[in-house]
Amino acid sequence: FEFTMRHLVILLLLSSVCFFALSEVVDNNFSKCKEFFLDTTPPDFTPPAGVSVKPICQCIWDNNDKHIFLYATLYNTTWKIPVYSAYVFRKSKSIGRCDAWYIEPQALNSDYENSGYNKGHLYPVLHTDNHLSMLATSTLTNAAPQNPDFNQKAWLGHEKAVIKDLESCDEAAYVVTGVVPDTKTILNKKVTVSKYYWRATCCLKNNQYTGKGYYGPDNNGQVQELTIKHYCSWYSCCLDKCVR
Repeated sequence: FEFTMRHLVILLLLSSVCFFALSEVVDNNFSKCKEFFLDTTPPDFTPPAGVSVKPICQCIWDNNDKHIFLYATLYNTTWKIPVYSAYVFRKSKSIGRCDAWYIEPQALNSDYENSGYNKGHLYPVLHTDNHLSMLATSTLTNAAPQNPDFNQKAWLGHEKAVIKDLESCDEAAYVVTGVVPDTKTILNKKVTVSKYYWRATCCLKNNQYTGKGYYGPDNNGQVQELTIKHYCSWYSCCLDKCVR
């Protein structure tokens, strides 16, 4: 059965059809996918008491039956949402979108049914530059419940603005996108709703590291931008001070 399923996945890939992605739980240092972090160093994060997290290397199978790692996620198995997803942004391309959401042991589509919330990507399709990465973003370990108005307006506009900003980088940019949970709002007694989304970016511009931080929604339902002055460390600060 396993042989048949894996070769079916390969056939689907070759025909550009949506197929199953994998989420491989790894050690705390993300040893199999450290390349998606600045200086190959994941942000420090100590979960609150009673909260469990799992480091995940998001991947798919290639036609040689091997894993291709595409980004990294720290997933909170208690809140049923990611703490953050980390990825490398290269020149984005127009990638066709596949809206099939993949089944994961940690999260289910049924958790979102009739909830009034969107599945908000942390690593968004707009920031991918190839078909495989696009497919791998549609996993529930890369999504949190997001207000649909904010998701489809202010946050979407922010994702497009980030593309324009990062396309001026000298080389690839490092991005970490995370969620601050609203621990008082739970979908179907399982999935914690996001209170804020945040994003930190870092890249070389004119041979100097430049970083920016963003969070939203603010009190007006918009995304706020912050300038990072200390070597792109804002995402570590956010994890340390905001997520708790």
